[in-house]
Amino acid sequence: MCATDKSTTPLAPSETPRSLWLRLWQKVIHFISPRADAESLREMVEELVEDPLSASGLTSAERMLLTNIIKLRERKVIDCMVPRADIVALDASASLKELAEEMSNNGYSRIPIYRGTLDDVIGMVHVKDIVPFLAQQKPCVIPDILRPVMYVAPSMPASRLLLQMRQTRQHMAVVIDEFGGVDGLVTIEDLVEEIVGEIEDEHDIPPPPPVIARPDGTLLADARLGIEAFETQTKISLPRVDAEDVDTLGGYVSHLAGKVPQVGEIIQGPGVSFEVIEMEQSRVNRIRIRTVRRIPEK
Repeated sequence: MCATDKSTTPLAPSETPRSLWLRLWQKVIHFISPRADAESLREMVEELVEDPLSASGLTSAERMLLTNIIKLRERKVIDCMVPRADIVALDASASLKELAEEMSNNGYSRIPIYRGTLDDVIGMVHVKDIVPFLAQQKPCVIPDILRPVMYVAPSMPASRLLLQMRQTRQHMAVVIDEFGGVDGLVTIEDLVEEIVGEIEDEHDIPPPPPVIARPDGTLLADARLGIEAFETQTKISLPRVDAEDVDTLGGYVSHLAGKVPQVGEIIQGPGVSFEVIEMEQSRVNRIRIRTVRRIPEK
């Protein structure tokens, strides 16, 4: 009987399952060769993610994590930050009681502190810093317990900021626009959520649905909801307005009003009316919508 040369005779496909670790090892060897660069390793990971589960050996959770890690290099700080309008912050002149109440009401362990205006953030306070003063009922001046925060540009890569936060052990960064004003806020949790998905703890309060149908036929809507998302969810077509920067319901209503509306004010549009039922400073929060026109069924 003649011996078979195993090095030249291919095995049947059913006899050669693709080994994830073998492929990884081959790619790593290629990566560390003189001609390799970071793109080689990135391409290897992308190939693994694109392969069917049975071929790559990855679970759906592992595939999701790798996909998000790859996408993170394309994300900027502006894509991850909390916008200025949603920042919860306190003036440095606030009392310890006010600071504790703010943390308790919002479920935050860190709060940025500003001097006079939000555009002058001077640091942040961690809940651990105020517990000893509360427990011992000792007086405390907020500027004396400030921790530093980072200041970053909205165009900074999110992956670079995550690395810097890890190296400096700072968990909060203030996003500064080109004019030196505060554009937003980003925490290390915001960046980690870009990889692992939304992180909820025992203090998180589930947000209400963005659109609630009322028994009287009206709708209560979150003013931050995008116009396209609103139309998709409700099958309601809103009359178009000639404004490039109008993306949300709140912006839409303000544009129709021609000014910052007030609580209780009703703004009429073609075939639809909006009633402002909640404001926060100069921002519309919630709207009641009446007499809408529905998109014809196709």
